[in-house]
Order: sequence, then structure tokens, then C-alpha cells
Amino acid sequence: MTGLIFSEEVESALAEGRPVVALESTILTHGLPKPDNLSIGREIEAEIRSAGAVPATIAVLDGTARIGLSTPDMIRLCSADEAVKLSRRDLGVALSQGWSGGTTVAATMILAAKAGIEVFATGGIGGVHRGAELDFDISADLDELARTPVLVISAGAKSILDLPKTLEVLETKGVPVIGYRTDEFPAFFCGSSGLRVPLRLENPEEIAAAWRAGRDLGLETGMLVANPVPEEHALDRATMERIIDDALFEAKRTGTMGKQVTPYLLAQIRTATGGASLTTNIELVRANARLGAGIAVALRALRQN
Repeated sequence: MTGLIFSEEVESALAEGRPVVALESTILTHGLPKPDNLSIGREIEAEIRSAGAVPATIAVLDGTARIGLSTPDMIRLCSADEAVKLSRRDLGVALSQGWSGGTTVAATMILAAKAGIEVFATGGIGGVHRGAELDFDISADLDELARTPVLVISAGAKSILDLPKTLEVLETKGVPVIGYRTDEFPAFFCGSSGLRVPLRLENPEEIAAAWRAGRDLGLETGMLVANPVPEEHALDRATMERIIDDALFEAKRTGTMGKQVTPYLLAQIRTATGGASLTTNIELVRANARLGAGIAVALRALRQN
């Protein structure tokens, strides 16, 4: 496809109609510490392969959109000091100027859709930031879910966000939000937020069928599957609220703004939890990768029937 460079593994899988799961790369460039980001990235890909699908980590290298990364490409991305965080608004400039960087949820959805990949597993989506009624800080991920037909699996939205407002925006934009074996919207580090999800399904086959039915109707929105972090790795909600409040105060005090807010807050939270939040982050991405592979496998079975 014009403008995209596929790894041999992903290109072959798509040509043969095998299940493929997209993965974002900002978790590697901005979400995880070096050098652990490289090994964790490979482990997450291995989770998808072990569940019967092919991983397609998406990034931009030297102004080219990569759909699937070779080992040298991933090493380079994970070790880069100047990797840019790329969302929808940045892609055109990044490609024309030869930049290298990690793709956010929004940018990954765009490139996955262009590549013909329907399923995308991530950690947590962006959303409405706390205090957005004053500064209008709302992630582009929400608009992307409303207009790009990709099925996204996440552990809800990041805990640092205003989750009630995030769910309200998703409802307004007509994005299906499906709780995977849960009636509550997960809060990234925490298994629940106290907020109900509007829809619930119990297995990958049901999710795949719901996605296919929506596509057959011509619906062009994405779908958000909210998969709670495994219970044994979930952090206490009350404790996390206190830690997040402190991190938000520090971000405001230091004047941290824009794209730097989320990485800054996650680093502050990691320090405050003694590294426990990092372990939780890794485990929830693993769980989402496994579920994503299961849904991709179920979608392939539907296509064959």
C-alpha cells in the first residue's frame, strides 16, 4: 500500500488472511523505561503469537510509516533519545520531514486502518483530562474512535483522566464501549472505576460478531473493548487517587503541559508506587494483547464461514 512499509511477517499474514493485531509504539518510546522497553515490547509481541495471531507494532522511522518492526528497527526505536510522540495532527509533517517516533492510539488507529488491520491492542486510551472545562485538554484518541473503524482493546482509559467525562464524550460520539466480562469501566491501574459500562460481552467470539455486525451495517466508528487489568496486578483505587492527585499538583507546579503531561504523570506515579505501577502497566498490556489476538482469530473464523 502506498506510503506504508510492511514487515515481511505482517505483509505475509495480511496477504494470506491470517489474524493480525496492531500495537502502538508510544508505550515503547514514552511509556516504558529504557532498556526494559525493548524486552517488554518483544514479550508483548510474543503474547500475540502464542495466541495464534501476528503482531504488527506500528511506528514512524525516517519519515516512513512502518507496519510491523524488524528486530533492528525495534532496537533503534527503543534506544532513540529524540523519538517524537506522534498523533493524528503530526503524521503528515513527520512523514514529509523524515522524523522518527512512536505512534499514539490515534495515529496507530489511522495507520492500522490504512493497512487493513481491524484489531488493535493497547494499554489505556487517552481521554478528557481533569480540568478540561478550563483548558480544553481532550485527547485526539476520542475523535479517532469516532471516525476510524478499528476495534481497540484497552484497560479502559488512563487513571489520570476524568473518566466520567471521557465516557460521556464516547457516548456522544456514538462509540460502542464494551466491558469484557465486567459491568464496570476499568481505570487502567485499577480494575474498576465505579462507573458502569453501557455494554457487556463475555468472550472474543461475541466481540468479533458485534464488530462484524456493525461493519456490515456500514458503521464507521471504532469500538472500545474495556478489559480490566488482571485482578492480581490491580492497584488499590483509593491509594491511586491520592497518588494521582499529588502527581497532578506537581505537573501544574512545574508547568508541564501538552504531550509531556502523560509521560510526566506516569513517571511520578511509578516513583510513588515504588515501581508497582510499571508492573501493572506491563501486565495489563499483556492481557490486552492476548484478548486482541483472540478477537482477531475469531474474526478470521467469521470471514471463513
